[in-house]
Amino acid sequence: MTIPAKLRTLALAIILTWGWKRALVAMAAGALSVLALAPFNAWPVLFLTFPVLVWLIDGTGGGKLGGIPAAALTGYWFGLGYFVPGLYWIGYAFFVDAQTFAWLTPFAVLGLPAYLAIFPAIGFALARLLWTKDGTRILALAASLTISEWLRGHALTGFPWNAYGYALSEPLPLAQTASLIGLWGMTFLTVAIFSSPAVLIDRTSDRKMRGRTISWRVPAAAVALLVAMGIFGAIRLSLHPTTMVAGTKLRLMQPNLQQDAKFNYSAKAEVMKKYLALSDRAAGPQSTGVSDATILIWPESAFPFFLTREADAMAQIADLLPKGTVLITGSVRAPDLPPGKPITRAYNSIYVIDHDGSVLAVYDKLHLVPFGEFLPFQGLMEKLGFEQLTRVQGGFIPGTVRHALPVPRAPRALPLICYEAIFPGDVAGRDERPGWIVNLTNDGWFGISTGPYQHMEQARMRAIELGLPLVRSANTGISAVIDPVGRTVASLGLGIEGILDASLPAAISPTVYARVGDIPAAIIVALAIVLAVRRRTAKRRP
Repeated sequence: MTIPAKLRTLALAIILTWGWKRALVAMAAGALSVLALAPFNAWPVLFLTFPVLVWLIDGTGGGKLGGIPAAALTGYWFGLGYFVPGLYWIGYAFFVDAQTFAWLTPFAVLGLPAYLAIFPAIGFALARLLWTKDGTRILALAASLTISEWLRGHALTGFPWNAYGYALSEPLPLAQTASLIGLWGMTFLTVAIFSSPAVLIDRTSDRKMRGRTISWRVPAAAVALLVAMGIFGAIRLSLHPTTMVAGTKLRLMQPNLQQDAKFNYSAKAEVMKKYLALSDRAAGPQSTGVSDATILIWPESAFPFFLTREADAMAQIADLLPKGTVLITGSVRAPDLPPGKPITRAYNSIYVIDHDGSVLAVYDKLHLVPFGEFLPFQGLMEKLGFEQLTRVQGGFIPGTVRHALPVPRAPRALPLICYEAIFPGDVAGRDERPGWIVNLTNDGWFGISTGPYQHMEQARMRAIELGLPLVRSANTGISAVIDPVGRTVASLGLGIEGILDASLPAAISPTVYARVGDIPAAIIVALAIVLAVRRRTAKRRP
């Protein structure tokens, strides 16, 4: 039996699978697809799993309502298989305050994937609506899943974590295409390229061969596209060697602080002592500590107190910073209230603090984390006894506008706090172009797991999309300095206490994506849908 014949036999078995066996096949395809993401980056596995999706949808054609409900259910099982192993690490956060939240772990680890799986279900249903019997169905699937992933990234504040396009974030040359079409364009290409082997089971008429032959054109075109992406990326990388901003020296402090200390006011003295000592630690024989840096950076929500309301802490920072050095740090920030009114809510903020202890700039986080920093229907859920992980009554207050931060002796910085870095639309197409991205985060919620690696990979994609360097300071890691095409200049691994000294890479010219955002991706999806509809209607004509 030849390889195409064996493939047809396998495909036929998948197409004819039904009931619980179909659910298991779909979930297995989803679970294996997670291997394409960080930290594994085994993206070729998608050549095995995504064709299965095509064959599963092929097998829904005889169902009710044109197979749309059956396709949606199949997509739901695939999504569940994809999101449970991809997001298992969320459960770690519920053990930070185990006495209060541990009982919610199963609901988080299974409940969030159960919700997110609705989106691939929508994608599969839409694909079935556009389905054809030829290679065009690959474009229908790619367009449909791109639309459903975009919806996932925007509905109910959005959660585009582990979008399929991140499978092409490694190797680095492949990721460069994001500078043209962004994450959603990369998602389209990922689905189209890796599902293309499914058409090898199709038979096409070939007049020259006078018979029916195997359809090689679609997978051949997909491989050619993958090679073209690699060539484009290699050329782009060669044209943009890493260059540094003159006179700007960074020092990132990664304290690897346990979460119970970060949110415990009684640990104030201990936290400050550790931060100050670590920040001024000599990095080598020639190092003079923090005096070597012009910018010292501390991670998100660095203190278990309102920083600017603690005069002694601000004085200690002023004593630490030599003249010519500024501190960029995360901190909770109290709102401006009348004297005597108690503080019940706060902002999650970034401060830029000068060497004399004066605050030069402030940014308040816009995109808050559901269930972490606020609750949907906050008032009702609090009355029912629920509270978010940060245990701030009423939830954090969202900021009002994203703005670049002025930083002395450095270009203006675009601030992103924690998972704000996973939202490409929040930072693209801006009129005010900054010189770099500063991303402060606290991945200590998620322990030593795949979550922080995924977070880092997604933040790096923002640098490639925009052509801006990324400076990322994380409490437990991964802290890194990334150049504007995605090269890692310096990094500190997960779960390591230490400091990271580096120069600031210089930005490059605005990318296509930085200029026009998601317009190219929308055009690609629209063209694919038009082609699929035309092919589908043409097949119906007598």
